[in-house]
Amino acid sequence: MKVVVWTAYGSPDVLQLREVEKPVPKDNEVLIRIDATTVPLGDCEMRSLNGARWYTLPVRAYVGLIKPQRITILGMELAGEIESVGQEVTRFKAGDQVFAQTGFVRTGTYAEYIALPEQPEGGAMAIKPANMSNEEAAAVPVGGLEALHFLRQANIRSGQNVLINGAGGTIGTFAVQLARYFGAEVTGVDSTGKLDMLRSIGANHVIDYTQEDFTTSGESYDLILDVISKSSFSGSLKSLKPGGCYLIANPGLYQRLRGRLTSISDDRKVIFGTTSPRAEDLVFLKELIEVGKLKTAIDRRYSLEQIAEAHRYVETGRKKGHVVITVGHDRQL
Repeated sequence: MKVVVWTAYGSPDVLQLREVEKPVPKDNEVLIRIDATTVPLGDCEMRSLNGARWYTLPVRAYVGLIKPQRITILGMELAGEIESVGQEVTRFKAGDQVFAQTGFVRTGTYAEYIALPEQPEGGAMAIKPANMSNEEAAAVPVGGLEALHFLRQANIRSGQNVLINGAGGTIGTFAVQLARYFGAEVTGVDSTGKLDMLRSIGANHVIDYTQEDFTTSGESYDLILDVISKSSFSGSLKSLKPGGCYLIANPGLYQRLRGRLTSISDDRKVIFGTTSPRAEDLVFLKELIEVGKLKTAIDRRYSLEQIAEAHRYVETGRKKGHVVITVGHDRQL
């Protein structure tokens, strides 16, 4: 089968197309023929390791100090069909159409096939929404589960004013829609080229961060979700209403320290933390999709052979929603 191997830390050119043996599922695993996967910004950051030390050092310690060793195939979400199941599997059967998040420990969706436990460690798997294509469904698990996690952490309620900074990306597009579903009035913040897309998925208001700083506008919010963690910490706190909540999806060390101190000394809360994906949450998203409350915004589609090009595009920051990889299959393999 075809896979894209992550050969080193660096530019997209370190991603190489290879032929390997198709995996054989263990007793507790299912073998999935992957029809679509995605390239979120997180995959690019992991590949290049150009980020802050608090991020790069733990990744190197786990993946490999000099080059990737423990993880050699990137990609954490997929949609496809179960080809076979191990004898201990009870929730799925051959022929099921599924979508899944593999979790950081496993990854491996830049491939034609993957063997996954029916309950992936740090991930989740469920039957694919009936009204979505594989390309649309593949883009749901990572961003959808992250957005749901943060909004629930903030105890989002109907009638609240919610601002989402970085609303046009993997997490933000689902956060906009989920916040609207929970009854909030939503302001989406992103660059000029993404504003029409944000309106199309339900944002009540949009702010072009290249023209306006939301922290100086005088508006206040019950909840601010900063997906990209680039807004002013002090400015964001000042933009919160009393008792409001500031959620930081990718906090740095400084934000973590200030957040803990603020939550102790102030009635405004600062929340961050990693997601613990659950199958029941993925099923919840599936149900919202099937009643028309949630959709995927796809910007571009690439083939598995074009994955380096897809990484280059994502790194430009112009991605509107999701970049999807359509996986072609050689049926002789």
